[in-house]
Amino acid sequence: SRWGGARVAVVPAPQGGGERRFQRRKAMVTVAEMKKRLPSDKRSSSKASTVDALHYALNCVKQVQANSEYYKLLMRNGQDERRDATVCTLEELERVTSEHSLKNTDSFVVVFSLSSGRVLHASEQAPSILCCKRKFLESAKFVELLFHQDVNVFYSHTAQPHLPPWSNSHTAGVLFDCAQVKSFFCRIRGGKDREGEMRYNPFRITPYLLKVQGTGKKGSSGEEEEEPCCLALAERIISGYEAPRIPMDKRIFTTTHSPGCVFLEVDDRAVPLLGYLPQDLIGTSLLTCIHPEDRPLLLSMHRKVLKYAGQSPFEHSPVRLRCQNGDYITLDTSWSSFINPWSRKVAFIIGRHKVRTSPLNEDVFAAQTKEDVPVTHEEIKDLQAKIYKLFLQPVHNNGSSGYGSLGSNGSHEHYISVASSSDSNGNMWEDSHREPMTLQQICADVNRVKSWGQQAYVDSSHKAHRTSLLPFMSSSISLCVLQIFGELYRSSPKAQE
Repeated sequence: SRWGGARVAVVPAPQGGGERRFQRRKAMVTVAEMKKRLPSDKRSSSKASTVDALHYALNCVKQVQANSEYYKLLMRNGQDERRDATVCTLEELERVTSEHSLKNTDSFVVVFSLSSGRVLHASEQAPSILCCKRKFLESAKFVELLFHQDVNVFYSHTAQPHLPPWSNSHTAGVLFDCAQVKSFFCRIRGGKDREGEMRYNPFRITPYLLKVQGTGKKGSSGEEEEEPCCLALAERIISGYEAPRIPMDKRIFTTTHSPGCVFLEVDDRAVPLLGYLPQDLIGTSLLTCIHPEDRPLLLSMHRKVLKYAGQSPFEHSPVRLRCQNGDYITLDTSWSSFINPWSRKVAFIIGRHKVRTSPLNEDVFAAQTKEDVPVTHEEIKDLQAKIYKLFLQPVHNNGSSGYGSLGSNGSHEHYISVASSSDSNGNMWEDSHREPMTLQQICADVNRVKSWGQQAYVDSSHKAHRTSLLPFMSSSISLCVLQIFGELYRSSPKAQE
């Protein structure tokens, strides 16, 4: 039996009699395994109870079933829309994967069915990387190899309507080069550790859509059909502090968080430096990752963000941030913000971080060997509330709407829509009591909005998968310009009369 992707210890069967005692002992071992994997926030007390473990296991089963049904629904809805998928045979797949095997020893290619989830083909090095037998790999569902918390991410990125089509012109090198364009992160099982616990390693996965002939799938007419499949390139991610190490001047990543200190976006470059996958941090509080002694620095930093909102990025005191393995790294940080052009409030904060000191344990993906520092939730809630209240007030300074610096982060187009829609109705009281803008300020705003719009268009043209945002960008820019000239009219003598 399995729970959470790990095998339960096998209890030897009784030689004779005692069947009831044997079943009871087996059940106790299973419950003990469940208790080990019960998250601390799911426990009603300091010690995990049997009821808590069983309740959490039941919820996990329901979640997997719901995800599976939702995934199948997406597949059915997307089949009619994707008639352009390349058709190939299993022999052609073997040729492509063999080319890839010769060039990359730390990654593998796997092809699995989008209707059943079964693995149809895996490259030669896949069993050795995943520490399993080929027979097991080619009879399993690929999702069964994933860490249970990454299943949602996997389903959302491998839905058929979202997959880019694979082409016969894609060689192994091209597949590898495209990994950063449409990829996502998941943890895949990689054998057991010394204590017999299942170990999961982080991978960057790049999926493509294709149809495979010769799988034995037959349609209603009895003829063999082409089966919609996903060809996925899985590249192992190693710690940036272990050989081959990331150079000191390249240990840089960016983050975006809300005025309430909740992560909205985490740069992919942070994965080998922190040990967290993006989905581990997004939606969680920034304050829980900061060293307890450095948390007060974030209050002064956010005050400075409000003071210099809409202006150039500024540097602030170094802070210590906790890696996935429990060790801390010291970061040199610089900060900027985005101002909602309608409400004139800070919509989100962008941070650029450079690693100054490495963690004691250079393997940031290692399991935590020491106990966590007790997190004082009340203290964090207190500080979070103070920071949130800072940004309830609108910004009235000479800074323009938008980013303090477009170069501070590489991908914030998504949050433009979030920032714009959150207060799109505006605030008439704030508009009527706003300080009148001078002609010089208005002209400066027009030029800055124009430059921002041009840069946003250039950035989006390099990111084809985000082209759906372009209509919104153009309309947002137009509305910004109209609002600015509205300010000019309201501040003119004619309007005041």
